[in-house]
Amino acid sequence: MDVRELLEAASLLVPEETAAENGLTVNDVWEYLVHDEWEVALGLLEELGDVRPLPLAFWQALATAAEQSGLERSAAWCHWRCSETRYGVIRADLSLRSAEEARRQTPLPGAGVLRPMWDIGDRTLSGAPDLRAARLWVERVPFMGPGERAVVRLAPLDPSRWWRLRPGQVITMHEDRTVAGTAVLLEVRRP
Repeated sequence: MDVRELLEAASLLVPEETAAENGLTVNDVWEYLVHDEWEVALGLLEELGDVRPLPLAFWQALATAAEQSGLERSAAWCHWRCSETRYGVIRADLSLRSAEEARRQTPLPGAGVLRPMWDIGDRTLSGAPDLRAARLWVERVPFMGPGERAVVRLAPLDPSRWWRLRPGQVITMHEDRTVAGTAVLLEVRRP
């Protein structure tokens, strides 16, 4: 399939009544496709995917279209959403400690490449925190600097350990033995 066909296939999976925050709908996507504005159509479909859960085939089509268009970050985002469709969604409001308080002196990458450890309340037999690894995606920005706050998505290596958590709970992020940031859970949704 070429990019246009992939975007058309994805469009057919979006319910007609679905509207993005800006009021655009799947009908607007079709207008962009008619005018060969594939990148705009792709971006709008990504927005529509945030309105309601859509099937795995939707995100797979978008990921392939983004790859064929050379849009690396968009492709990575769509693959991330494929993973969330399979394994569930965990979103949190993360506050990183400042450069003076923590070891991190540089911004962390926001596109799902960092895999910090998280204290989600589990304990070892000796009573020490039993940290859990989860990849991190920062929503809407490419980087997150020390002392900054942003909404993040987490992709745990073992999602089943996280399903007991609830919105409002506080978890801590670790890149070494010290706390690098504190997060308040916003959403914990099973697949």
